[in-house]
Amino acid sequence: MKKKVVVGMSGGVDSSVAAFLLKEQGYEVIGVTMQIWQDEGQEALEENGGCCGLSAVEDARRVAQALDIPYYVMNFKKEFRCKVMDYFVEEYIQGRTPNPCIACNRYVKWESLLKRSMDIGADYIATGHYARIQRLENGRYSLCMSKTSAKDQTYALYNLTQFQLSHTLMPVGEYTKEEIRSMAERLKLPVADKPDSQEICFIPDKDYAGFIEREAAGKKELFEKMPKAGSFVTKDGTVIGPHKGIIHYTIGQRKGLNLAMGHPVFVTEIRPETGEVVIGECEDVFADRLVCGNLNFMSIDKLEGRKRVLAKIRYGHKGEWCLIEQIGEDRVSCRFEKPVRAITPGQAVVFYEGECVLGGGTILKE
Repeated sequence: MKKKVVVGMSGGVDSSVAAFLLKEQGYEVIGVTMQIWQDEGQEALEENGGCCGLSAVEDARRVAQALDIPYYVMNFKKEFRCKVMDYFVEEYIQGRTPNPCIACNRYVKWESLLKRSMDIGADYIATGHYARIQRLENGRYSLCMSKTSAKDQTYALYNLTQFQLSHTLMPVGEYTKEEIRSMAERLKLPVADKPDSQEICFIPDKDYAGFIEREAAGKKELFEKMPKAGSFVTKDGTVIGPHKGIIHYTIGQRKGLNLAMGHPVFVTEIRPETGEVVIGECEDVFADRLVCGNLNFMSIDKLEGRKRVLAKIRYGHKGEWCLIEQIGEDRVSCRFEKPVRAITPGQAVVFYEGECVLGGGTILKE
């Protein structure tokens, strides 16, 4: 009997080719698009593409027809609202800079989709992510970097559980982006030339602060916590000017500060308890240590002693060598061999041993 796999189809070229590859490998493939966009208005749905708009549904449906596989749209609006959008707003209000794609991957694209897929008899779910899943000699599952380092997406998937990994297929990780596009063109898939989505899907205009303000305006509990305008200060607390509110800033930011200092200055710290945004010089943005929590280990069950690993502190970071050590039940300290730029509370730090993900966590404010 064929194994059944539900492929999360975003309407993009990667997930489309993933569905083709799995069908070629002999799986019974079902295409599913996750409906997560919150606005019911037809105009808004057509305007907002990415992985959740109406255009994504139509593109995925056309691909499914071309591949001759069944296709469905599943509603995950509630899960996306709670686990991603509300989380995003709460984090910014608390002075942190979240990564909503990581939350979406763990709690919506995997936790919710996997449960619903298994409820209908599927053995696996699959996506078009550029990553590979391997079962290691110790019996644990881990993500390993894709064939193409330029498109590797393991960073955004570091907090998947062992159960989720054991029921996931990622066929695209064995190919380069060029090979995937070439395959789509050869198959004459209608999305072969579709560009990749770059922005956060629920903020296509990239105005994060505007989105947060609109969200808070409609919810009393958020509005009451919404940070107001405050002061730019130096590290010692000297006030150097007013700012618009901490939701407008992130660590390492230089542009948009509107400070006449005579030379470039940068955001080095956000203090939500006082509403202050700390300004410093370029060298002040670099640090050689961090503490992380909300830990998820992947290639190992737990961290014992000190371990030298390569750590990435943001999606586009190439990584830096460091020593990590458990310092509490849900705390790991990380000391870098060379200072890294803009360690940002709320972002993820992901640890690698060779090509495989050891684990990671959320960067905390020390």
